[in-house]
Amino acid sequence: MGRTPDTELTGDEQATADAALNLPSAFLEVRDLRVHFPTDDGVVKSVDGLSFSLERGKTLGIVGESGSGKSVTSLSIMGLHKQGSARITGEIRLNGEDLVSADPETVRRKRGKNMAMIFQDPLSAMHPYYTVGNQIIEAYRVHHNVSKAAARKHAIDMLDRVGIPQPDKRVDDYPHAFSGGMRQRAMIAMALVCDPELLIADEPTTALDVTVQAQILDLIVDLQKDFNSAVIIITHDLGVVAELADDIMVMYAGRSVEYGSAHEIFSSPQHPYTWGLLGSMPRLDRERTERLQPIKGTPPSLINVPTGCPFNPRCAYGELNGDLSTTERPEFREISPGHRIACHLSGEDRQRIWNDEIKPKL
Repeated sequence: MGRTPDTELTGDEQATADAALNLPSAFLEVRDLRVHFPTDDGVVKSVDGLSFSLERGKTLGIVGESGSGKSVTSLSIMGLHKQGSARITGEIRLNGEDLVSADPETVRRKRGKNMAMIFQDPLSAMHPYYTVGNQIIEAYRVHHNVSKAAARKHAIDMLDRVGIPQPDKRVDDYPHAFSGGMRQRAMIAMALVCDPELLIADEPTTALDVTVQAQILDLIVDLQKDFNSAVIIITHDLGVVAELADDIMVMYAGRSVEYGSAHEIFSSPQHPYTWGLLGSMPRLDRERTERLQPIKGTPPSLINVPTGCPFNPRCAYGELNGDLSTTERPEFREISPGHRIACHLSGEDRQRIWNDEIKPKL
């Protein structure tokens, strides 16, 4: 799929692009989010200037290697960082209300009712001493003034809705009595019991076999349609976001390096890191003659992030832009409507590399 080389935007054009990315009507808006953790060795810059927006009924996929800041971002939105452990600045607006400046009690009241999260390890996220039903009932009664019997009936209905067999009996089982897939379904039931407007799924299919993975992903899609929720899928698996996401944000070293529609990211990615992620992903829809190419090197320390472009120590194309990669942080700019990257490579170089070197190998 072809593309004309991009040019730098003027100040007015960049302002217009910023407005397009952060629509005032967006249900969730994250602007210049920074989450830093002071340690004895220095400040860990887990998230360092992140901006994105999400509408209700839409799904955003956040991808990147471990340590890129994906889960820290989700915990910041949910207000789940231990008080005093993190320095959080910027804005997180949920339906127009800023959560960063809000008091902890306000954020707590929104958890479960307005926003909910599916954790990647439901066995550790659910309390082992209480039955699955009691935990769902508690989550429901915190936000609804109903009797325990009514809440129990609602919990059974939710377990049935997410595909738990014999929900009227399994409601009294403990988490350890459920299989991995069933625990994940129970976690989804708990997350959705109050019909939240925002659902964050952090690695929702980790450690599940491929058949169960497909069932869980289908379940999230079906429930999103029912509740018209805004959904964030956080994963390192590009196959997951290819199936679910409307838009994709690629994160590296606590920053967004590419943002665009799922179609753009998969058909015409423009950042070397995205190329690396795609090149390391096995394809089952076509015969592959080349070996998978892992990204060389390792993610940087978030205490000592490289100067300039944080990806420069691992980038094979840094010499094409002189010393910019090592001295200057690339601007996160729009190269086509809704498609942004943070890269010093010129549009001509990116297009040539994609067409001649990267695309033929995928």
